[in-house]
Amino acid sequence: MATANENAAQDFASVVQSHRPQIFRFLLASTRDVDLAETLTQECFLKAHQNWPRFRGDSSAMTWLMRIAINLQKDHWRNRRLQFWRQARTNAVDLDEAGEWLPSGERSQEQQLLARERLAQVWRAVDGLSERQRTVFLLRFVEELELSEIARSTGLREGTVKAHLSRALARVRTELGGKR
Repeated sequence: MATANENAAQDFASVVQSHRPQIFRFLLASTRDVDLAETLTQECFLKAHQNWPRFRGDSSAMTWLMRIAINLQKDHWRNRRLQFWRQARTNAVDLDEAGEWLPSGERSQEQQLLARERLAQVWRAVDGLSERQRTVFLLRFVEELELSEIARSTGLREGTVKAHLSRALARVRTELGGKR
């Protein structure tokens, strides 16, 4: 006679076998990267296995697995944005160093100082934006991505990207003393 643990393991193996293709297809469509989709699918089933004893059956196993997959996908995009910020900070140009790149006769010391102060104001304003607004703003104006590319990169709809970008621009302009 099979033990409760053996039955649970068999039940879970059956769930994996029947739902793995759907979870993989969803993650592949979401990420458009076979290796990443495979990795996230494995993570999904690992998390499900670890939490299988706590699965109450309030929803179907497929619904429960899909929620895990969606959360993993969101975590992946969130981590990508954090990597973007780490790279942006690492690759950021020091304001004093940037001033040295200007040809000596092109701007006076006063003009260079004013330009550095204005640039510092812009970065302070950008730092004050919400995470999504800041991400969209930087992807548009630093990385020079099109709105459709930003939407794909962030997982947001293009209309949502436009709304966040508009709010970000309004806030930066306000912070810089300009009109909305």
